[in-house]
Order: sequence, then structure tokens, then C-alpha cells
Amino acid sequence: MTTATDIVYRLPQERKLVSELPGPRSMEIGQRRLGAVAAGVGSSVPVFAADADGGVIVDVDGNSLIDLGSGIAVTSVGASNSAVAAAVAEQAAHFTHTCFMVTPYEGYVAVAEKLNEITPGDFEKRTVLFNSGAEAVENAVKIARLSTRRNAVIAFDHAYHGRTNLTMAMTAKSMPYKRNFGPFAPEVYRMPMSYPYRDELGSDGVAAAKRAISMIEKQVGAETTAAIVIEPIQGEGGFIVPAPGFLSTLAEWCTMHRVLFIADEVQAGFARTGTWFACEQEGVTPDLITMAKGIAGGMPLSAVTGRADIMDTVHGGGLGGTYGGNPVACAAALAAIDQMESLDLCGRARHIETIITETLSATKDELDGAGLPVIGDIRGRGAMMAVELVTPAEDGSATREPNPDLTAAVAKAALAQGVVALTCGTYGNVLRLLPPLVIGDDLLRDGLAVLCQALKDNA
Repeated sequence: MTTATDIVYRLPQERKLVSELPGPRSMEIGQRRLGAVAAGVGSSVPVFAADADGGVIVDVDGNSLIDLGSGIAVTSVGASNSAVAAAVAEQAAHFTHTCFMVTPYEGYVAVAEKLNEITPGDFEKRTVLFNSGAEAVENAVKIARLSTRRNAVIAFDHAYHGRTNLTMAMTAKSMPYKRNFGPFAPEVYRMPMSYPYRDELGSDGVAAAKRAISMIEKQVGAETTAAIVIEPIQGEGGFIVPAPGFLSTLAEWCTMHRVLFIADEVQAGFARTGTWFACEQEGVTPDLITMAKGIAGGMPLSAVTGRADIMDTVHGGGLGGTYGGNPVACAAALAAIDQMESLDLCGRARHIETIITETLSATKDELDGAGLPVIGDIRGRGAMMAVELVTPAEDGSATREPNPDLTAAVAKAALAQGVVALTCGTYGNVLRLLPPLVIGDDLLRDGLAVLCQALKDNA
């Protein structure tokens, strides 16, 4: 298992505040932003980054913040990993772009070969590269529709798949992702998810899958369904881990009816959950898998990898894009994946899970003992962990009523003490923890201590 001593950092790995947040320089840039950047672009944190490394972000005022977000699971190997930075510089010194669809280059092929190797399944595979997670999901649906000659696509409650027109249709939550942006792409059907904390079926994943299958068969029809698209662990919806048997039962049904099973591993992939991909932990081998975020150490890159017989049904010129598989991003991806392997970041993610679970469980026990049962659920895998916050009854008894106000207050209080923590969830009541996989134990524990204290102070 990789420890902090195995990783060399460029910046001091410390939480240090030299000003209130935001500081004067951040406020100055924030004012410039108001006159230059569209109001529709939001930011979780009101400070502007100047540097980042390992588990810290240093803002323009010199504050060193603990990063428990990784740019939404992107900078898993660190925001300035030396191997990734060197690979980017080396490639940029030769060429930054030719367009693979015009003049191809080896880096694209090498990334495809590596993804074919590490994704689940021992069958022959093919890969195509894009820029964003939404682009990958959209193209996976294109491939599925063409190869099956069917149109219907199944998505799930609490799903998030992107901000393009089709992926908005597949995304469940209206605000801020969908409201007034329609009409949306047709032939997308939503089914109930397995949400053990809130589902009446609880931990019975097989029953939850059969419920969804019954609705698909009755409302859509297997013979018209091209694909089921699902996040093995849902991201923006609240880091929902489906009950055991849910994914595998859906996959079995897909195989039986020649429906493609598409695993959206955009947020959960690349060692984040303690294995290369989250679906491996459920024993599921998808027909197609979509990837982005952690793939390239912060450079924009995404991919669809799948069975060769499916991928190769698409006619020449049907897939691609001007920037898809950019050579600099490909160089970054090869370096980032090598870091994941050489530093055993899958093992590191599992170690991070242990630290987070132990710390949060102790805080839950303390709050419950004080008559403040605000932590409803602690869940996740690896370095993709979440705390769902709820509102106790007036008599102090536990409920499952979502508590978005407390969630926002805790994130705000943690930031004031120098810890960046993100929120999510359909009900806005989930604190999500996505630390870089290279974060040191001491820094992680310090960040968690701040977060737990914010929970106690605001409960």
C-alpha cells in the first residue's frame, strides 16, 4: 500500500490561512469576473487558485487549503503531478494538435491500447477518445443505437450524465442542470434506482433490479431498448451505492435481451473507488464503458471503450471530433495511468476509505449520543465517500428528512477554516469527499477533523 512517504510533493502539505476567505486578491479578481464571465457559471469556492499540488490548493492570497474535491474527482494523481507535467511539456514542445482524424499520432493509439487493457472484460475491445464525460456518454448512446438498431435508452433516478442535450435528458435533477433548457432529446426513459438508505427495498438489490426491469418491459419493451446507461456509483445524485445484486441482475437481463449495458464510470473510474473501475466490485462486465475526469491528471480527455464487435459497427467518419484525443491530453493520460499503477493508487484509495469511514463513524456516534442524529448515512467506496445529512425530529429522534441547509452550512464553515469540501445529491443534503489519491494521511485527517468539527458546531 502506498503511503505518504512514497510520494514527493512540490508544495508544503499543510493547511494555512493568512487571510480571511476570500482574501483581497481573490475579491479583486471576483469583481473582474462579474464583468467578464457569464453568470450561469457557478463556483463552489469564492477563492482563486494560484498553485496546487498533492492535497493542497494555494490561492492568490497565499492561503493553503486542503483539497477534498480534486476538481470533482479529476486530479487523482495531484494537480501538478511531476510525471504528468513532464509528459505534457514534452509533447507540447513537439506539437499540440494535428487532429487525429487528419494526421494521426501514436499517443492516441497508445491510450486506446491501455484502456483496452485495464477496462473490465477479456474480450477484444476498441476505444474512441473525446474531450468530456458528457461527450463520451452521448457517443456511447450513438454507438448503442447504431449497433442494436434500436432507439430507447434507459436511465435512472438520481442519475447525472452531463449537460449536452441528450445527457441532460438522461440526467435526473432539474435544477441547475435542466430547468428551461429543453426540449430534450426523445426516447430516454427513467427507472427507479436502488438507493439503500431511502429505498423501501433496502439492501435487496435483486428485487430493486426486478422492479426496474418490470417497468422497462411494460413501459418501453426490451425489443425497442438499445441500452441501459448507469453509474455503478452515482455521482452528482448523492454518491449512491446500489444494493448488491442490482447491477449484476440488470446486466444479466441486458445480455438475455441483447440490450447493451453501458457503465458510466466518468466519476468513479481510474482507481477512485479502490479498483480500476467501480463495476468490477459488482462482478459486472459492461458492453461499453465511458470514462473521463481522472483519466488524464487534469487535462481534458474522455473515452468510450467497448466490445470490438459493437464499436466496429460504426461507419468510418461516424465517430471523433476536432479535439478528441488531443496529443497533449493523451501524453498526460499515459503518465497519469502509469502513476496510478506505480503508486498503487487503488490500494491508496482503499486506505483513504478506512480513514474516512472511521473518522465519520466516530463523529456520527458522538452526535447521536448527544441527541443530534444529523448524520443519516455514511457510504461510498475508496476515495469516493459521502455523508448524507438529515433533520432530527423535535424530540431528537432520527428521521430521514433531507437537511440541505445544514449541508451548505458545514461546507461553508469548513471552507472558512481552509478545507474545500463539495456537496451533491438530489436533495442537496450530501457532503461528498473526493480527495486526491495522493493526499497524505496527516493532511487528510486534519481536513476531516475540520469537517467533523463543522458538523458538531452546526448540528
